[in-house]
Amino acid sequence: MTQRHVLIIHQNFPGQFGLLTAALMERGDRVVGIGGPTSRQIDGVPLARWRQGRGSTPNIFYQAVRAEADLIRGEAGLRAAMALKERGFTPDVIVAHPAWGETVHLRQVYPDVPQLLFGELHYRAKGGDTDFDFEFDTTNINDDMRIHAKNAVQTLALMDADRIVCPTRFQADSFPRLFQPMIEVIHEGVDTERAKKRPAVLELPNGRRLDGSTPVITFINRRFERLRGFHIFMRALPDFLAACPEAQVVLIGEEQGVSYGAPLPDGREWKDHMLAEVGDRLDLDRVHFLGRVEHGRMIDALSISWGHIYYTYPFVLSWSLLEAMSCECLIIGSDTAPVREVVEDGANGVLNDFFDVPALTAAMVRAVREPEAFTAMRKAARATVVPRYDSRLTGVPAWLRLIDELALRR
Repeated sequence: MTQRHVLIIHQNFPGQFGLLTAALMERGDRVVGIGGPTSRQIDGVPLARWRQGRGSTPNIFYQAVRAEADLIRGEAGLRAAMALKERGFTPDVIVAHPAWGETVHLRQVYPDVPQLLFGELHYRAKGGDTDFDFEFDTTNINDDMRIHAKNAVQTLALMDADRIVCPTRFQADSFPRLFQPMIEVIHEGVDTERAKKRPAVLELPNGRRLDGSTPVITFINRRFERLRGFHIFMRALPDFLAACPEAQVVLIGEEQGVSYGAPLPDGREWKDHMLAEVGDRLDLDRVHFLGRVEHGRMIDALSISWGHIYYTYPFVLSWSLLEAMSCECLIIGSDTAPVREVVEDGANGVLNDFFDVPALTAAMVRAVREPEAFTAMRKAARATVVPRYDSRLTGVPAWLRLIDELALRR
């Protein structure tokens, strides 16, 4: 096969394109990257890190805040691409995540190079994550305009796309009708051989060691925040711990900041906020916050889990859900559209109304009291993920096919 020259662009390079980058290099293609200051260097991949030429404008019109930031990054991305071109590099295909603006001006540098763009989400003021949880969200017309305007530069960038790849149907459906004929649903996938149930011992900060012989409930997210149901989970814990005195609870994720949605108005972290609300009713000797852990330790936690909680607003699906299913966890999830795309209630997991705290408590209690009732569901969870979401079987081969199609078209 002819060697392809592929330019991969991601603000946090390689981002979602790590497995794809490795596969391209393995088959002998030349890969060059463009990324922001936090990008990670990969052996064998020249990386051009862009740097913003200026900061944002003070007191800019509120609807233009995101657009200005994206356009500033777009100029920085253009200059990084120009530097590559001046050094003699012209790709056969550009693979990029356009959501932060870096790709918006690429046609000015490489007018004839096909662009394969990653469609993560088209923001919407209604029917998504911003008008879902009315305990915290009280949107008004100004918020609606601000949210809609966040799409401005990404939409402009997508107009230059030759093909768009969305990881899930939920994400694909968020984009306007104009783009639907260009979209292909391909999840980048997870490594189901790495994410696989195994004999494991999880050592806790207090020195206790868990091996799965006693009940363990797991909750894993990048950060503890309301968009991923942290507040619902914490509210379900007091009654669960009282009903199951032998159970332990393990939470993995960063405790500071938010990845999605808004922070608390008072500046407190979500962990502190929820402990202030329910902490006096928790046996904190059995609730273990591990912070951010390396991947192998996360797989150990999933391997000993008796019930894994995955709740989310209508938003992008987390890799951690697929890895938990791959580890044959009993999934106790929220009955929201992204989760329903993967989990069928009663077949490969259990789904509850997102806001029904007693239902979550009851599901966790049953996971502990009747573990044998869920054996088939655990097996079905992995049987769902391997053929549909294994990176080597589905995700990466499909991406490679699209790259080759676009390169041949050029």
